Amino acid sequence: MNDLFARHRSVLPDWLALYYEEPLEITHGEGRYVWDAEGNKYLDFFGGILTTMTAHALPEVTKAVSEQAGRIIHSSTLYLNRPMVELAERISQLSGIPDARVFFTTSGTEANDTALLLATTYRRSNTILAMRNSYHGRSFSAVGITGNRGWSPTSLSPLQTLYVHGGVRTRGPYAELSDDDFIAACVEDLKDLLGHTRPPAALIAEPIQGVGGFTSPPDGLYAAFREVLAERGILWIADEVQTGWGRTGDNFWGWQAHGQHGPPDILTFAKGIGNGMSIGGVVARAEIMNCLDANSISTFGGTQITMAAGLANLSYLLEHDLQGNARRVGGLLIERLRGVAAQVPGVREVRGRGLMLGIELVKPGTDQADPDAASAVLEACRADGLLIGKGGGHNTSALRVAPPLSLTVAEAEEGAAILENALRSIQ
Repeated sequence: MNDLFARHRSVLPDWLALYYEEPLEITHGEGRYVWDAEGNKYLDFFGGILTTMTAHALPEVTKAVSEQAGRIIHSSTLYLNRPMVELAERISQLSGIPDARVFFTTSGTEANDTALLLATTYRRSNTILAMRNSYHGRSFSAVGITGNRGWSPTSLSPLQTLYVHGGVRTRGPYAELSDDDFIAACVEDLKDLLGHTRPPAALIAEPIQGVGGFTSPPDGLYAAFREVLAERGILWIADEVQTGWGRTGDNFWGWQAHGQHGPPDILTFAKGIGNGMSIGGVVARAEIMNCLDANSISTFGGTQITMAAGLANLSYLLEHDLQGNARRVGGLLIERLRGVAAQVPGVREVRGRGLMLGIELVKPGTDQADPDAASAVLEACRADGLLIGKGGGHNTSALRVAPPLSLTVAEAEEGAAILENALRSIQ
């Protein structure tokens, strides 16, 4: 492993982040478990950053990929592609967006990049509203709207970005307000902001902020925002790269917790739909999707082998009600973790819904982020056979828990017990 790490460092960028003091090489997986190159077994509570959505080595997906590879792997979007049309039909229907069109990409970054292209072209404006503490990818335009300093390596951007309050419920100037008053204050802030700028193209928002540490506003905030935006013709882009496909348990899409005034104008997705295969995409009303006046293609977006994986994975997800499983097992897991947190002074908050849970750590007796504690818990979990993630806004002090949606009650308890020991070890 040390040899592989040395080779990694000699040919790959210094800024390519790796977890753990001694980085891990994962060689294979099955179900909710993975194994490293030394034969150690781990319960996977991060799923390759919320990407292994159903299970590792899911037979239905493996079979679909293998059979498609035996026919044709790729032909590009210049030719008719049956698996792409079939998956687009299903996603269009599931999206909730009327008269929807779907464009496939290879990642969430590229999906958000496309959404920004569509919104700015449709509205003839390069001003974008984004949320503080947000993350939308690593392309030049996506970095330009990311409201998280840790993931924003440049201030240069083709866009004028204005940041809105509301993505973090328990920090910031409105944290002490009730949910209703919090929403009202954020809406007034939005109205005030709109009075000082040229008409924006869109608001882009993650219903639950992923890299930001699984933070979210009260349900209904983005519905209240949408009412203000719609009056002015401003589009709403829901970044569902991490929240889509039933992960939140309560809803199939994160936007549905804010759907009182209808669906978003544009929805982006990626990660879990491919269960590890590289699929991203954009859903938008036809008039928005078709606003481009030049040709465009995607060489690898919608390629047959990834579409076959997506179709098999989505079918499995729906047929086995993994959204319901995320709600049930996630509900048990969050209550178990909150019980532990009540006894650990360094835990500020356990938050989230479904199987998208965050544990924010602070220095005991303060409200100061404790990234060292987060790293220590990450290492302790790994030592006991559990993989989790981390994130956070002003500092990386939130643990991220996001297992495959097929997680069993027994596996949830196994992971919670390891997390409990790790959290108690930092006291």
